[in-house]
Amino acid sequence: MTKKTPGKQLLNIEKHFVDNNPVLLDAAKVFHELDQLEFDLGLIGEDETTASQHSWWPIISVIGGSSQASSRFINQYLNANQSLAGIQSSNHKFTVLQHNSQNHAVTLPGSALDLDHRLPFYQISRKIEREMPGEGNNVNAYLELKTVNNERLKGKLIIESPNFGIEAPVNPITKLLTRHIVEISDLVLVFCDVFDSELHSLTGLSQSIAEQQDSNKFVYIIDHAAANAEIIKSWQKRLAELGIKTGQFVVLSSQANLADPQNKESMGIIDERIENLNHYRSYRILQALEQNIRDIREVVMPEVKQAIELWKERAHFSSLLILGFIVMLMLFAEIQMGFFAILFDPIVGPLALVGLIAFMAPLHIAISKLQAKLIIGRLEERQKELHLLENLADLFEKSLTNTHMLLPINTPVGWNKKTKLRLAKLSEKAKELVIALNDGFNVYEERLENASKILESESPDA
Repeated sequence: MTKKTPGKQLLNIEKHFVDNNPVLLDAAKVFHELDQLEFDLGLIGEDETTASQHSWWPIISVIGGSSQASSRFINQYLNANQSLAGIQSSNHKFTVLQHNSQNHAVTLPGSALDLDHRLPFYQISRKIEREMPGEGNNVNAYLELKTVNNERLKGKLIIESPNFGIEAPVNPITKLLTRHIVEISDLVLVFCDVFDSELHSLTGLSQSIAEQQDSNKFVYIIDHAAANAEIIKSWQKRLAELGIKTGQFVVLSSQANLADPQNKESMGIIDERIENLNHYRSYRILQALEQNIRDIREVVMPEVKQAIELWKERAHFSSLLILGFIVMLMLFAEIQMGFFAILFDPIVGPLALVGLIAFMAPLHIAISKLQAKLIIGRLEERQKELHLLENLADLFEKSLTNTHMLLPINTPVGWNKKTKLRLAKLSEKAKELVIALNDGFNVYEERLENASKILESESPDA
């Protein structure tokens, strides 16, 4: 087994968490063990890592309609007694706001996001290209990165969506990117004006949120001068009709800044969610680790196994056609000259059989290799459809052995009891990390304590 050294990406991740988050540091080590397993199978290359599929930064997404309420919120939230000149993002791009130590804001093109595995739009151009061929090279038209010297951005990223409005038609790429930020974010602040029109159906926003149904992930902000229960109830009802039934609603006054006393309760809720971002991010990474492990067993291997079965079926069918043609020639020869009598000769018969096998075996191998090329193209397309890092075609090619060609074996090379045991151990480690993360909050102890109090209160002697 060739030892895979940790790639630069994974080493950077480990370096970042070596002091401040031991659970994520351990998670990075499990990712490396998973990388080694996938490397042994031929699913990833020497410089690749499964950890690059996920942003390790805590992510806040802010989504709003055409009222500019979301942009105003971000500008006021980042106003830490400093000039906001240059912080305003584009109103037609998805803008990632990141902290840096420079005194002035710097705007970088979308390609800076597409090529950096640490950021939330890593390799997004591939998805854009699959969604709309030819648009993958135009990533700068949809994304930008803005670096800002602001303390509130330290240790986190804020993604601001374009201002969705009727005057700004939504194309399939915008819909794709909206779904993407909803899926990857640890906290999504949704301004309810985005649901004021039929536009939500065009962006796919309501569907993406409904599929998540995570009450800890979504906060719905109502930009209204008067905060009252009736306003919240009406919005809850409206969103429930769209299939959105989870999340917290807050009201911010549109007549005052965020520090206004009217906004104190609502901002307290938002600030609390932002304070918990590191915890949400940790659980998201561990969930992604467990999902990556399951995907090998439930997605990658079934796909390659199905491809091997299809390949063998096509190769056998082609070989049988040729063999059938040979049998037809023999029947024709039998009719013309009594050919079958020769085959019963004790010398000629065995020699003829050996000759047929000697002819068909290499021919079958050649046909198998030809059919394999067609299957490889199909697997490459399938990999793109499933958004997989793992190279399905490479594992399939490793399985193109003479043994697989000539014997009824459909299992990919390397997928054996030893590999399955390694995968099971990795899954156990991922679950242990979740337990370790829970222990950091004394979840189990608190439950025991609460259960003990309940039993004491129900005791006859109490």
